[in-house]
Amino acid sequence: MAAPDFRDQHTAEGVRRRLEGEPPGSYLRDFVYGAIDGTVTTFAVVAGAAGAGLGPAIVIILGVSNLVADGFSMAVSNYLGTRAEEDRRDQAEAEERRHIRILPEGEREEVRQLFAAKGFEGEDLERVVEVITADEDRWVETMMREELGFSDGSISAARAGLATFIAFVLVGTLPLLAFLINLAFPEAIGRPFLVSAVLTGAAFLLVGVLKAVIVGQRWFRGGLETFALGGAAAAFAWVIGRLLEGLA
Repeated sequence: MAAPDFRDQHTAEGVRRRLEGEPPGSYLRDFVYGAIDGTVTTFAVVAGAAGAGLGPAIVIILGVSNLVADGFSMAVSNYLGTRAEEDRRDQAEAEERRHIRILPEGEREEVRQLFAAKGFEGEDLERVVEVITADEDRWVETMMREELGFSDGSISAARAGLATFIAFVLVGTLPLLAFLINLAFPEAIGRPFLVSAVLTGAAFLLVGVLKAVIVGQRWFRGGLETFALGGAAAAFAWVIGRLLEGLA
């Protein structure tokens, strides 16, 4: 079913439409980052509170407080980090424009050497240099990408932070689910911590499978990889909770 769409995108008209649009920004990293951290930190709270023998209501209060406070903190941190990258890109772009205006021949030589390293030579190389340097915007974008390594993808700092927060809260709620059910229906789940541990593992597996599907990886490989790494982090959180339970 996907083959006709694939072929349509590679006709002359299809290629033109794709290249005229803005390069798509991906927020998969932000979602996975928030989901894993939300699950691990919430499970750490559950493990510590349950290990200390605290009641379900206290577990829920601590867990929800963690979800909201840490989720917001992570979202703000991601937002500020992405904004810093945007500012760095803007600064680099302004510097490139200044160099082009002050030392145009030196910047042309940079273009020449960059494309010579790609295999262009002779008249072909000089034609490439001429075409790129004929337009300042194209010239600057080429240098940003080829010399400085900035990508063309457009990432919104606000959306990156929002993706982190939503994933943190949404997936991070799973370790609390058994305790929330018991709060609404007392003793409905006999061993809520065990169920919490199972749901935590399921959350890691789900996030890994989702990531694998999006990036075209084998779903079981992505799922098991995230399950193993996230599970190790959750197990570490449980061990710390057990070691500290005597302090409560």
